[in-house]
Amino acid sequence: MSRASTAPVAPPVAPPKEGVPVQGGVGTSALRPDGVPKVKGEFAYSSDMWDEHMLWGATVRSPHPHACIVSIDITDALKHPGVHAVLTHEDVAGRKTFGLERPDQPVLASERVRYRGEPIALVAAAHPETARRAAEAVHIDYEVLQPVTDPEVALDAATVALHPSGNVVRHIHIAHGEPDPEADVVAEATYEVGMQDQAFLGPESGLAVPDGSGGVDLYVSTQWLHVDREQLAASLALAPEEVRITLAGVGGAFGAREDLSIQIHSCMLALTTNRPVKMMYSREESFYGHVHRHPARLNYIHGATTSGELVFVKARLVFDGGAYASSSTAVCANAATLCCGPYEVPNALIDCYAVYTNNPPCGAMRGFGAVQACFAYESQMDLLAAKLAMDPVELRLRNAASTGTVTPTGQKIEGPAPVAELLTRVRDAPLPPPGSPGTPDIRELPGGVSNATHGEAVRRGIGHAAGYKNICYSEGFDDYATARVRLSAPAGEPVVEVHTAAAEVGQGVATIQLQIARTELGVEAAVLRPADTSIGSSGSSSASRQTWMTGGAVKTACEAVRERVLSTAAEVLGAEPGELYLSNGLVMSLELGAVYSLAELLGDTVVEATREYRHAPTSPLDANGQGNAHAGFAFAAHRAVVDVDVELGLVKVVDIATAQDVGMALNPQAVEGQIEGGIAQGIGLALMEEVQVIDGVIRNPSFTDYLIPTSLDMPPVHADVLELGDPGSPYGVKGVGEPPVISSTPAVVAAVRAATGRALRRIPMRPDDVAGLTDRSPAGEAPREPR
Repeated sequence: MSRASTAPVAPPVAPPKEGVPVQGGVGTSALRPDGVPKVKGEFAYSSDMWDEHMLWGATVRSPHPHACIVSIDITDALKHPGVHAVLTHEDVAGRKTFGLERPDQPVLASERVRYRGEPIALVAAAHPETARRAAEAVHIDYEVLQPVTDPEVALDAATVALHPSGNVVRHIHIAHGEPDPEADVVAEATYEVGMQDQAFLGPESGLAVPDGSGGVDLYVSTQWLHVDREQLAASLALAPEEVRITLAGVGGAFGAREDLSIQIHSCMLALTTNRPVKMMYSREESFYGHVHRHPARLNYIHGATTSGELVFVKARLVFDGGAYASSSTAVCANAATLCCGPYEVPNALIDCYAVYTNNPPCGAMRGFGAVQACFAYESQMDLLAAKLAMDPVELRLRNAASTGTVTPTGQKIEGPAPVAELLTRVRDAPLPPPGSPGTPDIRELPGGVSNATHGEAVRRGIGHAAGYKNICYSEGFDDYATARVRLSAPAGEPVVEVHTAAAEVGQGVATIQLQIARTELGVEAAVLRPADTSIGSSGSSSASRQTWMTGGAVKTACEAVRERVLSTAAEVLGAEPGELYLSNGLVMSLELGAVYSLAELLGDTVVEATREYRHAPTSPLDANGQGNAHAGFAFAAHRAVVDVDVELGLVKVVDIATAQDVGMALNPQAVEGQIEGGIAQGIGLALMEEVQVIDGVIRNPSFTDYLIPTSLDMPPVHADVLELGDPGSPYGVKGVGEPPVISSTPAVVAAVRAATGRALRRIPMRPDDVAGLTDRSPAGEAPREPR
């Protein structure tokens, strides 16, 4: 990974003149506190939670995607020895529904089921197998209904309404510039994105423990502790303080753990039995038990001048939200506001819909909304370039957004927007050498050691793409994070404790919080307390926001602690606080160097501060989709090199070059990991990852049939990291985790198109698509000839 900083960010504190800088601070690749235990298999995940008196919970789920419930009979289930409770909708003490953005999903279905796998009843038993068998003994009579599985059909006014509000979760209309501009060249096509799963390795699990006084403690893997608590308290008919949630070890998330899974169910069983209850989904149940990435159908029309300047973009985007809303409203907003790409677009007419169907619920997944839109608009840029007989990168450079660009929502990009530089860097990156002449090494060919091809029909292709993503919460949401910082010297050495509710889901926010504390307070010994609801909210570990938001809260709390410590030191020394700073456990003077031991200064005193951090306010969109909806933007570009067997449809990604502005790399190694991990998911969406849903039924709910890239599928990744500094964030940081997955997918698809000459307007691409045996592309432009 190479790093470039063309706009350096000012250091957080004055540099020391004496002593050694604190180890493990901001800008270093500090070790993850959870890294070694995970590698050694000693890390406790939520599925490892245990209590010697616990019961096991199981869920009864609907076998139908759409049906009325005629009756529920739990008699036979209760007869099973070892069964302690069987619960239905009648046992929900409080609000009968829940939901991340709107409470439209039943805790337990009562009259109607809207997707296959919807929970209807719960069982608690002394053994997991007993619970499973008792769940099978719950008898439910259904009146099976015709499922609505096509979002376009769901939009039809004549289609049955799946919810009282109708079938439209959200519609966003954006009108920008002139209503009917004319262009010299027009490119139109329709694109489709399949349903992708987050494919985290740790299935949904947790342990609910009743406190004996009517309240409950829940240990669970989640992304947003406080929103979980709000929903639990409402459905359990408890005060929020009676529901205490502690983050258990999270085995991956990528958006799927924003929504509730076992949380209310396990607590209901625990409170009913007055025993701890553990719930853990199987892999198949996990596919039904969490949301997925929205499938989408996207129709685009791009207009440009003969010299390649964009004149207009018109788009209609339809997202399949599945049975319940989840985060579809935010996904719709992201897709609509970002759907023209990181380009200067003077005129835009956009309509974006999120729709209810009887398919599995869809919600947040890494890059949500922006991923689907980027595949379409970058495919359009390649199609437009072909019509203009122009180099695809040159077309992008000619229209690249920059600082001051006004987006189609009327929002001006305030921070760095180095789209042209990112594209130039990936275009000019060294290319991998051509394949071996003569008899090739089969390990280097598409299909690998399966010996599917000997290289006779292998063609190389190169593709480019750029994308961008909003950072943090948008549209006027009160986005904040809370942190408590304590500085003390309990054993004669200064120690800083950090406490937040930020969910560590693998992204590294636990490490970042400690790095910030070390840097701001000049103390190497830093401890992170477990994330729980005893402190204020840190928001969700999503939207690439935690380093910005919780990092900002930790930084602000540390500054308050530092100010108090330096004021005390100034009184003792008869100096001005502005002349002093902290470094490596010492109180330092700008003039004299080290003047006091921090531990000696503190003595038995504990200095503590709790602070909230908010980013600059945003605003909702108006009726024409205008408004300053986003707090900031992150940009990335990718170049993919692929080898394709054009007869067998096999693809090998040979090389990925990427450039990304991260603002500031607080932990360079973590940044590199986020970039490579995001690219892996982008390659997966391009080539293999799809939840196959037919008539509302998932056909491949296992990692045997749902394929994800392995280390053998990953190419070398050459990452060019820019650190340009965002003016509105702590240290100038930007979110890192989502941009890598956004434009890597269209870059891979563009490279395969270049090798095959096929349109390939649906992802993931299957071998029969690539070989031209079938064409699943939506109707649109004819495929191009191979180059």
